[in-house]
Amino acid sequence: MMERTAEADRKTKETTVRIVLKLEGTGKHEIGTGIPFFDHMMTLFCVHGFFDLSVDAKGDIDVDYHHTIEDVGLVLGDAFDRALGDRKGIQRFGYAVTPMDDALTAVAVDLSKRPFLVYNIPDRANSDGPSFLPLTKEFLRAFSNRCGMNLHVNVFYGDNEHHINESIFKALGRALEQAVSFDSRVKDIRSSKGIL
Repeated sequence: MMERTAEADRKTKETTVRIVLKLEGTGKHEIGTGIPFFDHMMTLFCVHGFFDLSVDAKGDIDVDYHHTIEDVGLVLGDAFDRALGDRKGIQRFGYAVTPMDDALTAVAVDLSKRPFLVYNIPDRANSDGPSFLPLTKEFLRAFSNRCGMNLHVNVFYGDNEHHINESIFKALGRALEQAVSFDSRVKDIRSSKGIL
């Protein structure tokens, strides 16, 4: 089996991001963004998706976390797009429902090269600090746009924001692991059009 790997980077006046990705991994990860909670979420994504991932990001986190988190999403999307190549033989679709204590999230993905994000979360959630859920949305939007992924995130319920975020990132990893995997029945592109 071929190993699909990719590297991607981005340098702006606000951030410097470098990512190395291996799709056929074991969940090995080295995540350094300067944002401990985000590092924790990216770790969950790798472990539950079995992706080997190195993320080295430096950004203007003294301003806020937005630029760094969004740019990591952009570069991660670039890395996935490169690693997937022509996308021949992949399952293309993935779906996972993942609980985390009080929270339950469903994530569905289609690696269609037609990016779109649907992001439904509870109206209110308890947080020990500033809300992270809007930043999660920015990350997911950037990731889906650059990856060429139709991404639906539906949090059915949850009271604790930490648990909601955990269920999102775990489900995302699990759904993507399914979507990027090969299916011997798929000889070319999994599309009635013959092209994505």
